[in-house]
Amino acid sequence: MSSFDSRMHSAVNDPGTKGWLVSILELGAWLGVLFTGYLADKLSRKYTIVLGIAELAPPEVRGSLVALQQLAITFGIMVSFWIDFGTNYIGGTGAGQSEASWRVALALQLVPAIILGVGILAMPFSPRWLVNNGRDDEALQVLSRARRLPPDSDLVQIEFLEIKAQYIFEKETSAIKFPDLQDGGWKSNFKLGVYDYMSLLRYRPLLYRVAVGSLTMFFQQWTGVNAILYYAPSIFTDLGLTGSTNSLLATGVVGIVMFLATIPAVIWVDKVGRKPVLISGAFIMAGCHIIVAILTGLFHNSWDSHVAAGWVACVFVWIFAMAFGYSWGPCSWILVAEIWPLSVRGKGVSIAASSNWMNNFIVGQVTPTMLAHIGFGTFVFFGAFSFLGGLFIWWFVPETKGLTLEEMDEIFGSAGMAAGEQERILAIEKRIGLDAYNDPDRASPHPSDVHKHDSMEKAYSEKA
Repeated sequence: MSSFDSRMHSAVNDPGTKGWLVSILELGAWLGVLFTGYLADKLSRKYTIVLGIAELAPPEVRGSLVALQQLAITFGIMVSFWIDFGTNYIGGTGAGQSEASWRVALALQLVPAIILGVGILAMPFSPRWLVNNGRDDEALQVLSRARRLPPDSDLVQIEFLEIKAQYIFEKETSAIKFPDLQDGGWKSNFKLGVYDYMSLLRYRPLLYRVAVGSLTMFFQQWTGVNAILYYAPSIFTDLGLTGSTNSLLATGVVGIVMFLATIPAVIWVDKVGRKPVLISGAFIMAGCHIIVAILTGLFHNSWDSHVAAGWVACVFVWIFAMAFGYSWGPCSWILVAEIWPLSVRGKGVSIAASSNWMNNFIVGQVTPTMLAHIGFGTFVFFGAFSFLGGLFIWWFVPETKGLTLEEMDEIFGSAGMAAGEQERILAIEKRIGLDAYNDPDRASPHPSDVHKHDSMEKAYSEKA
């Protein structure tokens, strides 16, 4: 926006400063995600959301549900782009443009944060957190209210006992691995956290999973998607779209096509599989980068006389956004959420998330400098990494669609790990009475309960 450029002229025209202004947000997010697990355990999921720390998706979330989360993200991106386009008209679009044009856009980010911050106070504590803190009765009441069923309902009791079984399993796993650190003290808990993370690096099959999760997120960011999202107006201006209105309009189209392209992932990702989606998306993105690089290399000094070439380049930026929207946007998160055994899943996903945010920060920081100094080489660079990401998935990442935990262990070279864990889980379930709900002689739940909670029962059967 012209008023923003006028106000921040020295900053936005220095590539290094511009990179820091954008990427400092991602650095903050990276620092935040490092504390998420600790604060969520200590303060509860409820109060860590108030503090602005987002909790990762539940471990059992897979496929379409994770893609649905990505759809919500792309919807937010689309809305934000069009807010920028709309506020650009406040006070005109020329030299006399009001500073409200960009101040309003920035201030509007407060609205969802305030709604979330106030609204979360009315939400109950997480049943899982309540169980982990010895507040079983409260957890049962929360589940009862959430399911709109009495506490002694079979479905509520099953869900409560599954949460309880998982908590006992995690405690017993910790006691088996680190018997000398069970006194509950601050030092012991700190050491437990460190040793749990170190165990991921010491055991080769788990290290393989760490590499798959971390490198998947590395390649997701180095496809250059956030270089496009963060600097789209600048990129479209460099491609010959003069004027803030045109560049913001083209940026808005990026948001629309990425959102629409994510919808097929929600519907079909569990049918097609992870590898075909990721590989095809990577190669399409690589091709788009190379085409844009060629056009920029040929016409970057003469866009005025090659308008059609400029629009072709813009179209391939939009195709790139579509390719990311159906593939690496949702599918990379699906992959890193489902490759872990139960005992280390939370920590494994947190490492992958940390890789995502750190590489996100680096991409955001270096992109303006790259665009300023190597020009079309920036697109060649990201195109090469997109291609390498496709090869990485093709050669080193197994297909994980529909695999059980035991099958996941086999393909990652740790056969027997999940089987042993499953035996302990079954023993715990028997000890706390959960197995009684599988007794064929037990009375069935009321038909209306079953009808209203088909999806919940399906989730139970999938876990079993």
